[in-house]
Amino acid sequence: MAEWLYEEGIGEARAALVEGERILAARIELPDGLRVGTVAPARLRERRVAVLEDGRELLLDRAPPGVTLGARLTVEVTREAIPEPGRAKRARGRVTDAAPVAGASLRDRIAATGLPVIEPRAHEADVLEAAGWSEVLEEARTGEIAFAGGALRMSPTPAMTLFDVDGDDAPDSLALRAATAVAHAIRRHGIGGSIGIDFPSVTGKAARQAVAAALDAALPPPFERTAVNGFGFLQVVRPRPRASLPERLREDPVGAEARAALRRIEREPPSASPRHRLPEPVRARVLASPDWQDALLRRTGRLLIFE
Repeated sequence: MAEWLYEEGIGEARAALVEGERILAARIELPDGLRVGTVAPARLRERRVAVLEDGRELLLDRAPPGVTLGARLTVEVTREAIPEPGRAKRARGRVTDAAPVAGASLRDRIAATGLPVIEPRAHEADVLEAAGWSEVLEEARTGEIAFAGGALRMSPTPAMTLFDVDGDDAPDSLALRAATAVAHAIRRHGIGGSIGIDFPSVTGKAARQAVAAALDAALPPPFERTAVNGFGFLQVVRPRPRASLPERLREDPVGAEARAALRRIEREPPSASPRHRLPEPVRARVLASPDWQDALLRRTGRLLIFE
């Protein structure tokens, strides 16, 4: 049976849906983000832009009728901010009459699935790593995803996430296996919005329908898709309430590497050396984050030295 592994890490919360020592879904949540479902007071700055009391902006789905600029209103977050190179898509929301409430955390969301939630401790066996946590992070960082007989290259762009299929097998069989591999990758990395898949050119309508059916069988709803066209391209559209794992890690690669390093250090035995050599950008980020250092000291009970 599948179960969630959850860790309240230093600088991030992380969760993985694991079945048979394989990660089906991996999620990372950073603190202080504006979560989906948050209801909060705001002011209308522009026709479709509301500003919360802490200064964060929200793009409204439509201009509220009869509300003048500067007026108070209550808004609900329907999509979190999405990081992009050079700029970020602002969080989106709508005007509501609901009472203020905080949006569900990652821990809340995985509990709501009804599946068991296990919270392993740092001194216990690293079951998250045993299931392939570092490999999933590497997929997200590099976009390189291997599957039997081929490989995928995943490329997040501002318009869509693209998957390119490569392999030496016959196009029909390669495309069939790739359809399942892409579906698993979409779920594993929490990819939403517009997704383009460039399959090998498959000959014949029946073969193209078989590729689409293989994707349908492996990708949980909801989603919509096109057919596979004569050039081997298929487009999928899924809900996009928050950033995918690749977008999250690529938003701040140094920060992501620093948090991963702290996770490894937290799990070292008390007899390990207190000195840790880190790449200079990672070391600088850790030293510039006293709250991370304080949390590490509380969890390990050791004063550590970063070189």
